[in-house]
Amino acid sequence: MELRLNNRFMTLGTICALLVSLTGCAAGELAAPERHYKILMLLPVGYESHRTVFMPLAEALADRGHKIVILTNKPKSSKHPNILEVNHGLQLSSGQNKFKCLNYPMNGISHFATGLPTIARDLYKVPKVKDLFERRKEFDLIMVDSSFNEVAYPFLHEATFIMVSTPGIDYRQSAVLGNVFHPGYVPNFSSDFPRPYSIWSRFHNTLVQIGFAFYWRKWTVIPLVQKEISAQFPELPPLLDIERNMSLALLNSHFTFGLPVPLLPSQVEVGAMHCRPGNPLPQELESWISEAGSSGVIYFSLGSIASSASMPVHLRDLFLQAFRRLPQRVIWKYEGELKNLTDNVMISKWLPQQDILAHDNVKAFISHGGLLSLQESIYHVMPLLALPLFGDHPRNAMFIRNNDLGLTLEWTQLTEDMIVDALIDIIANPKYKENLSRMSRLMRDQVTTSKERAVFWTEYVIRHHGAPHLRSPAAQLSWVEFLMLDVILLLHLALFIIFFILRRILKVLSAKIFRAHDNKKKKE
Repeated sequence: MELRLNNRFMTLGTICALLVSLTGCAAGELAAPERHYKILMLLPVGYESHRTVFMPLAEALADRGHKIVILTNKPKSSKHPNILEVNHGLQLSSGQNKFKCLNYPMNGISHFATGLPTIARDLYKVPKVKDLFERRKEFDLIMVDSSFNEVAYPFLHEATFIMVSTPGIDYRQSAVLGNVFHPGYVPNFSSDFPRPYSIWSRFHNTLVQIGFAFYWRKWTVIPLVQKEISAQFPELPPLLDIERNMSLALLNSHFTFGLPVPLLPSQVEVGAMHCRPGNPLPQELESWISEAGSSGVIYFSLGSIASSASMPVHLRDLFLQAFRRLPQRVIWKYEGELKNLTDNVMISKWLPQQDILAHDNVKAFISHGGLLSLQESIYHVMPLLALPLFGDHPRNAMFIRNNDLGLTLEWTQLTEDMIVDALIDIIANPKYKENLSRMSRLMRDQVTTSKERAVFWTEYVIRHHGAPHLRSPAAQLSWVEFLMLDVILLLHLALFIIFFILRRILKVLSAKIFRAHDNKKKKE
């Protein structure tokens, strides 16, 4: 069965590669690959948004004839003949209500401390995963989602691998590569502060960065995952040692619509790979938007993680009451049923978000502030009303507010009037559209597209056998060595010795001078 599948896969891959080489359109401006590679993508623990980052790259590589195998916890999504998706069937959590994070912020990450060790214990017992693990050396390259996927690190031992940072700039991953971001201006994973940072903002940011890294990597999550992995693979090096051998990091960010930071050659920004021009909408949806007239349409979605149906009743009612007062029509991604909807509100469990945002008659986007939604809003020039829930949402919301790309509101302070007033301002005030248009032009004004860069550097790492020349020597330093604490200690010790010697010399000289003075006095 496996042999037949591989033969079929290779045949389809060869045909696809031939078509690409003949048309020359799928590969963009990149030169044809020297050969067709086998690439394993690992995102066994991840949200739908994480897969959204991976799939454009997977399909671009597949278009060039490479064979892609993806280990995931999601149902099959790609129809590309060169992509094989392996669903291991294990889930981190079931239906966690993200609105609980409003009162208890740690709920957003605490379930990883119990869920990830369980995944680590069970993952390698799944026959499909076990088979893939035993065949891991067949692949020319392994790519792994850097967020929550330490359970996949056994695949990376003695392999060439790239990490994909789905949340964009990640100070923890950057530190592993030897590039420690300065907490005086680079925000932590969840929050940001007005710039320039005050002394208290720098103090708070430093504590959060150190505290979260310590919590995740040294105290709770990684030690628990390490325990489960070591029980199954006792000869395996520590997971954090394996992580240090990454060849490259692809970052879902870009300085044109984010924070400019100093990066190593092994850190490549490929943000907004998933952004694309809008496609024609289904007829019913197209009619609903077009017939809204000059007032237009407001689009409301909380992304793929948070469910609108899990919204507390009093918050849901606030939106329903606010929408009744607006002249716009509203398209709401709502996963359940809603009674007593007004004629200007349409709900649906699934919606083609980018196609909606690209429509000329859509005026505003009510969002949770997820990074991908933010990138899509910039790409399609769509003003935002951000309502951050957890994770990086507050940080993204501050970016929206600071750059006048829209407005932000807090769930805990929400009122009907606040929703109405915010939406009226966002739609009526041209500054939001102007700022988005400027940033969108910057996003598009690049020598190569993000996807082309990601494809180039992926193939580059394979061509150059892991590209060890990209790795910074700083990655091999301990935190004591990197911060030069041992050198500072030696300098202090040297200063102390010099001070001690000078003090002794001065003491001896002083004693001789005073003795001579006393003798002179006695003679007189």
